[in-house]
Amino acid sequence: MSELSHVDREGRARMVDVSAKADTARIAVAAGELHTTAEVIRLVRADDMPKADVLSTARIAGINGAKKTSELIPLCHQLALSSVTVNFGFTDTTITIEASAKTKGPTGVEMEALTAVAVAGLTLHDMVKAVDPAATLNGVRLITKEGGKHGHWVRPEAEGHHGEHHRHEKHEKAAAATAPLAGVGRTAAVVVASTGVAAGSRQDTTGPVLTEWLGAQGFSVRGPLVFADADIAFGLADALSTEPDLVISTGGTGASPTDGTPEATLALLDRELPGVADAIRQAGTAKFPLAALSRGVAGLAGRTVIVNLPGSPGGVKDGMAVLTPLLEHLLAQVAGGGSHE
Repeated sequence: MSELSHVDREGRARMVDVSAKADTARIAVAAGELHTTAEVIRLVRADDMPKADVLSTARIAGINGAKKTSELIPLCHQLALSSVTVNFGFTDTTITIEASAKTKGPTGVEMEALTAVAVAGLTLHDMVKAVDPAATLNGVRLITKEGGKHGHWVRPEAEGHHGEHHRHEKHEKAAAATAPLAGVGRTAAVVVASTGVAAGSRQDTTGPVLTEWLGAQGFSVRGPLVFADADIAFGLADALSTEPDLVISTGGTGASPTDGTPEATLALLDRELPGVADAIRQAGTAKFPLAALSRGVAGLAGRTVIVNLPGSPGGVKDGMAVLTPLLEHLLAQVAGGGSHE
């Protein structure tokens, strides 16, 4: 775009007239991070801050911020949001924030996603300032957006903590089909199904392991994206919204009444890969008989491979061992290459 859409010919601010635009499904994902101290990270993860329930408070604040974007940003349109999610991750000295917003209408939801990140981050700052008044909110940025005239847009440069990279160009997929490493030039998303982790009452012991492993395999990784068990269907759809080559979920595959990851995955699949899921179960059962209770599935949603792994560190380790020799050939086949001999 060669000119500012919110400025008229006389240089005055204006609200863009979107009445002639068609209503389409709109999705936007934004991210940011609060840089703080290792002590704050320990306290937040243990839910032991002077102001309790840190992550839940910041999550609600971010959702509320998205809903009030038109009141905070003067030229934004009022939107009927159909969904807003806010998720958090950790490094040694950082709380990462990722927010997604959805609507159906004539204009995008980028500002709503960005506002959710900003408000959630400022709320985190408020919650931790008694321990670390020097904490800083950095890197609030749009990651991806979908819908409207311009369709799918992904942030062009690789960036972010937890391997949060989002380069997703078609020529990269073609090159990846002959790449020596399974993930070179390819994208992945990690989804964690855990009500406790989503609420901040439990530590995520599987998502970071998967993101680190995928990064070492050469993937650009989004996540871990953490969702309560009841929200896993939306979590998987959110992961698929950026059309990654691979989505790996962890958790929610057992026989508990709240375990719904397999059902949510099956609703998204075009074709199943039963041999992959069976091999992961067999690898786990050989060492831990209860692994046979996992109901995880694997398959294809368009050109994205989706694999469910159990929510235990051991189950994830078994899954990685099974997937490592398969990924290069599997993803090459899905992309239209790979040998069938």
